[in-house]
Amino acid sequence: MRNTTIIEGRLADIDGVRPGQIVVEQGRIAAVGTGLGRADYAFGESCLIFAGMGDVHIHAREDVTGKEIYKETFATASAAAIHGGVVHVADMPNNPAAPIDDASYAAKECHLLKQHLPTIFTLYAGIGPGAHPLSRDVPYKAYMGPSVGELYFRSLDDLDRTLASYRGKAVSFHCEDPILLEKHRGAATHEERRPPECELSATRFALAMIEKYGLIGKLCHYSVGEGLPLIRDAKRKGLAVTAEVTPHHVFFDTAQITPENRGAMQMNPPLRAPSDREAMLEALRDGTADYLATDHAPHTLEEKAKGVSGQPHLDTYGPFAAWLIIEKGFTPERVAAICSANPGQFVAPYQREKFGRLLPGYIGSLTVLDLKKPVNIERSSLRTKCGWSPFEGMTFPGSVAAVFIAGQRVE
Repeated sequence: MRNTTIIEGRLADIDGVRPGQIVVEQGRIAAVGTGLGRADYAFGESCLIFAGMGDVHIHAREDVTGKEIYKETFATASAAAIHGGVVHVADMPNNPAAPIDDASYAAKECHLLKQHLPTIFTLYAGIGPGAHPLSRDVPYKAYMGPSVGELYFRSLDDLDRTLASYRGKAVSFHCEDPILLEKHRGAATHEERRPPECELSATRFALAMIEKYGLIGKLCHYSVGEGLPLIRDAKRKGLAVTAEVTPHHVFFDTAQITPENRGAMQMNPPLRAPSDREAMLEALRDGTADYLATDHAPHTLEEKAKGVSGQPHLDTYGPFAAWLIIEKGFTPERVAAICSANPGQFVAPYQREKFGRLLPGYIGSLTVLDLKKPVNIERSSLRTKCGWSPFEGMTFPGSVAAVFIAGQRVE
């Protein structure tokens, strides 16, 4: 196997788009420029070459106990990620055997590493009632409201007491106030049972916790436009806070829910009003939100019919990023930030590698998008084990042209 690969085309990074070449040696970028040698792969004017895209919020759902064998596995999540142009992912901890301490985290990690997958996985540890930080540096997830299993808090006071021992740690928050969720539990629809006030209240609390305990905070799958000024104010104050927005909260809204698709369109937090959807789009554009993160939830259609929340999005990540550029006017530089550079910066401390930029010393993983080659989303082409997509039958105006992992083409 060659240890040097030269990729040529239009290079898209946070500092601009320019023609050039990338030389990858021993899996890392050795040089970026022009006239660096004969290209092994050359991509035309319709393509943009990004540093490998990353998704900082997925649910691989593999059950290390071996009981839920019908669920997505690390291997199928990896395949779906690469198909969607994603080279690294961060997997959430709400598994049947949740990684909440050194032993349970190591067991999940060992199960993963035995599989030698091309996609790089960063694993979150869960914060449950009375939990304590692990002995090594990992990202954490705190669920304010009910999730899979028992990894959530029934009161914000309990979460406050628990977070006291996580001072200075990287904590991601699922922002839904458990008391308000209980208040609305009897409402008629899923959206009414989890109204915007639940997210707003929890946002205020999460920001207060980030400030109180000096956390490196991240607000997951943000969905309420009214909460965006709170995030902007926190950033202006100097709090270490970032935010995710999902494809579904940018593409769908409550006006698109019908009796026929209601099950497929259920997620937590739920779809919001059209004005909220537009606000999330602008938040990704103007820098209030930092990541396009899928919250990939590969539940089966049978589970969805029973009221399980979440949608699968890894297979369609790259086409969705192309849609942002072509249909929504995002600059390639902004897509490079929310899909490559910012996710790379998030996982770097835990992987001890540099991801997400087209610079020497960074991992030589790349995502190439073709902005002139549409793709129709068909169930037969999906690689997620759950086997469906909310975008089935739709055509995105751009597609994934190639994926490189450490200099080797894998897609």
